[in-house]
Amino acid sequence: MKLNLLKKLVLGIAIIYAPLQSMAWGTEGHRVAGQIADSYLTPKARAAIKAILGNETIAISSNWADFIKSDPNFSYLSSWHYIDLDKSYTYPELKEYLDQDTKVDAYTKLNFLIGELKKKDLSKENKLLYLRMLIHIVEDVHQPLHVGHTDDKGGNDIKLTWFNNPTNLHSVWDSQIIEFQQLSYTEYTTWINHTTAAERAKWQKAPISEWLFESSQIAGKIYDEVKNGDSLSGYKYNFNHIETVNQQLLKAGVRLAGILNQIFG
Repeated sequence: MKLNLLKKLVLGIAIIYAPLQSMAWGTEGHRVAGQIADSYLTPKARAAIKAILGNETIAISSNWADFIKSDPNFSYLSSWHYIDLDKSYTYPELKEYLDQDTKVDAYTKLNFLIGELKKKDLSKENKLLYLRMLIHIVEDVHQPLHVGHTDDKGGNDIKLTWFNNPTNLHSVWDSQIIEFQQLSYTEYTTWINHTTAAERAKWQKAPISEWLFESSQIAGKIYDEVKNGDSLSGYKYNFNHIETVNQQLLKAGVRLAGILNQIFG
């Protein structure tokens, strides 16, 4: 009895701690993108999503795919979160590469999830799993370093200091820039969630290949600016990159809403 209680306690601590390790946007960034998406749902899509998620909002559901990394039964999902592009592609080159892509990665799994969620006979269990994963991965691929390089694990192996604290490049973009703003996820959403109908239409019309191209282009610039062991000036780095971070969070939310409206609306 005590042993089972101890196992549950350890698993609980692991689930709480897991988001701190390696994930796109960190807990707050994912919730911001999810909250933005929620604001652009059609009534029909909102009702369908509510039927699947229950009282779990899109913002809260956004982090499930990272929390579940602590459960070995879901370890097969780990490679769904990113796609490695180890060279600079032009957009036509990238589209050609993706047309031939058969790997288990964010691109192939996004297409899989969208296709599955359109099926009328999908089981309730799979609807919940696939919707949670779709929400998360759409947000993931807008964090530029989730379209990064294999050899440095998307910037995780590029060690830096941020305000004199040891960290890595991936973590800076996951969470540290966002947390530096010192806003709750609802406050953050209110700050950046300002779009025109024309912007939303343009972003939602773009295919997934274009999302990945945008992220890879940003990732290339991020890589070019730093090297392993650099000490970042937090204030200056924030000033130089906060607009990009906010734009990517905003695009993630708007495009997620577009996909959900397409599936359920």
